Amino acid sequence: MFGVYVGAGLLLIAFNLRIGVASVSPVLSSIKSGLGISPSTASLLTTIPVFAFGAFAFLTPALVRRTGLHRLLGLTMVAVAIGIAVRLIPSPIALFGGTVLVGAGIAVANVCMPAAIKRDFGHRVGLMMGLYSTSLFLGAAVASGFTVPLMSALGGSWRGALGFWAVPAVVAFVVWIPRMLKSSDTASGPRRDAGAMESPDDLKFRLLFRDPVAWAVTGFMGLQSLSYYAALTWVPTLLQDAGVSAGTAGLLLSYSTFPGIAAALIVPSAIRKLRPTWLPVVVSAALCVVGFVGLLVAPAGGAPWVWMTLLGLGQGASIALSLSYIVLRSPDAHHTAHVSTMAQGTGYLVAGLGPLGLGVLHSAVGGWAVPLTALIVLTVAQSVAGAAAGRERHVLSRT
Repeated sequence: MFGVYVGAGLLLIAFNLRIGVASVSPVLSSIKSGLGISPSTASLLTTIPVFAFGAFAFLTPALVRRTGLHRLLGLTMVAVAIGIAVRLIPSPIALFGGTVLVGAGIAVANVCMPAAIKRDFGHRVGLMMGLYSTSLFLGAAVASGFTVPLMSALGGSWRGALGFWAVPAVVAFVVWIPRMLKSSDTASGPRRDAGAMESPDDLKFRLLFRDPVAWAVTGFMGLQSLSYYAALTWVPTLLQDAGVSAGTAGLLLSYSTFPGIAAALIVPSAIRKLRPTWLPVVVSAALCVVGFVGLLVAPAGGAPWVWMTLLGLGQGASIALSLSYIVLRSPDAHHTAHVSTMAQGTGYLVAGLGPLGLGVLHSAVGGWAVPLTALIVLTVAQSVAGAAAGRERHVLSRT
């Protein structure tokens, strides 16, 4: 029964790991006009967390060694809640500073989650990775779908709408407290928890940066995350520029997560049965490409519902695959932690270029054809990295 509780707690934490970013994009136009900033500057609100996902990921092993894996997961929810609450303060410095704190909390949780799943549910990795990916999408769906209605209910206050999302993080922390207390995080306790995650100066961690399997997993994680966060940030604005209302644009973004949930739930359990191993990677990339092309050619009317369905399916499968490969290409929880640090640390530093790059391109050319074309090219590169990551072998293995 305690195992069910731990699983539920992990999924509740996962639910919060995209809310801090997904809640911003539907009201990005309101933030931009309210603060009088350019599109590229506004995009920093979704770019900063992604860069933080990478930068703070490398601090996670040392934090785990000091605090313990499960206690640290609980503390990440405190950081996320405080960061979101800080954005309520009517100051641009507070808005961007709170965003950094949100990104830092999510970054640490991102790295810890695969190691926790490998450790606590090593016998049900496929099921838990599917549920984990599903929770990520569900959190993004709820945040992107309800932020605009919340803003309307709060008299047009986008700060209040963003601040509301501290509540799920607080709930996750409260629910996780019994697991934090059960962890023996005093005296020798942190070292036992840290057995799954040692210092990044550890020899095996450094060797990963010369390992082709680790780089394939990292490249796939980075490129699919770049595509995901770029779309998450700018698709609502693209749709609004095509004449779609802000509410409908947010609804479309929220809707796309539901086919994503379906794909994320199914793919991790089916991945070992699909042949050839590159098939799910190529299919997921193809779905994303068709979705992007559709948004480029027919971004208005009823067509976007089709494009967002395909994009949701492709992104859901890609995210689930990238997270699953972190676990599947690692022989044990110890290696999973190292691969998770490398893949998410380096990968998210690359991914942060997506929202910022699209914003810069859009500002430079004044349209969406060039930015979407760039995303399509990068999605093709994503499929190449994913095909390499999909080969059945472990990191630091000679076979």
